Amino acid sequence: MDMSKAKILIVEDETIIALDIKRTLINLGYAVPAVMTSAEKMLDKIGEIQPDIVLMDIMLKGSMDGVEAAERLRKLYQIPVVYLTAHTDSKTLQRAKETEPYGYIVKPFEEQDIYTTVEIALARSQAEAKIRKALEKEKELRELKNHFISIVSHEFRTPMSTILFSAGLLENYGNKLSEEKKVTHLQRIQTAVKQMTNLLDSVLTIGKAEANKLEFHPTAINLENFCSSLVEEMQLIAGEKYDISFSSQGDCTNALMDEYLLRHIFCNLLSNAVKYSPNGGKVKFQLTCEPSQQVAVFRIQDEGIGIPPEDRKHLFEIFHRASNVGNISGTGLGLAIVKHSVELHKGKITFDSEVGKGTTFTVTLPLQSHSD
Repeated sequence: MDMSKAKILIVEDETIIALDIKRTLINLGYAVPAVMTSAEKMLDKIGEIQPDIVLMDIMLKGSMDGVEAAERLRKLYQIPVVYLTAHTDSKTLQRAKETEPYGYIVKPFEEQDIYTTVEIALARSQAEAKIRKALEKEKELRELKNHFISIVSHEFRTPMSTILFSAGLLENYGNKLSEEKKVTHLQRIQTAVKQMTNLLDSVLTIGKAEANKLEFHPTAINLENFCSSLVEEMQLIAGEKYDISFSSQGDCTNALMDEYLLRHIFCNLLSNAVKYSPNGGKVKFQLTCEPSQQVAVFRIQDEGIGIPPEDRKHLFEIFHRASNVGNISGTGLGLAIVKHSVELHKGKITFDSEVGKGTTFTVTLPLQSHSD
């Protein structure tokens, strides 16, 4: 805060005193957005004016005195109050002290009295604002940590149970199982290990991204081959309930992008398209390369549950999950990683969605992405 430009609201019902204070404050370099003659008027306009400090006469006329008005300010807006006072009885003074004012200016006042009191009040307000911000950040980090532990523990539980169950069967009944059954249980163990590996990879990736340490290493890549291969992988994982198709237009054979980050982007988007289409259906992956504009446009369209309007502005936030996902598992990390990966390519990601009918994500990346 530039204290010399601080906005100071005056609440004083004696016009001559109010104008004198205003003149003094302006001469000292402060801004005076308004002078109010009653507490009621002040409270009605305070949200609109948003002053940095309020100079308030304790003995205001009307149904509400300055002490009651200051108490409301403290509870609703956390705006610091400096009292203007002359001779006040001990009871009123005690009430005033309980509102934790930032200072007192005793009438009649000198210019130096106002300047000193206001500067100290502003400095204290600024310091307390920093402390509040730090405490809020600490609380936010603590909540994120607890949320993270809860999610990761939950996501690890299922694959761990699968591994323990299949390993137990192989250990105790291996000699009685057919070769086909043995292979099935070994594949289940491998799949569960891959799930945990992917989760750990996501955790490490989002950690690097949040710390601005996610590296960007573009290399020459044939986007058509890359996307086609990725769709084949995802189709095997998705199973027969889903039809994942891929199509491309334009010359996509000579791009410069980070393949590791591309896999994060499109593995997440494709797996989400499958995951949030619990009844199966079609997933379309379209790639259009436009050399004249030096961009590649990727579209992934599903027929799933869609994204509720109230969730859309939070969709790329870490740990956020839409309100309609129900029991569908997930960590809320995937789209946050996607967003970081797209931004490292200096690209953009948008989406269109209709609840119950599906979602289309559009990722636009420069064909020739260069590291800084």
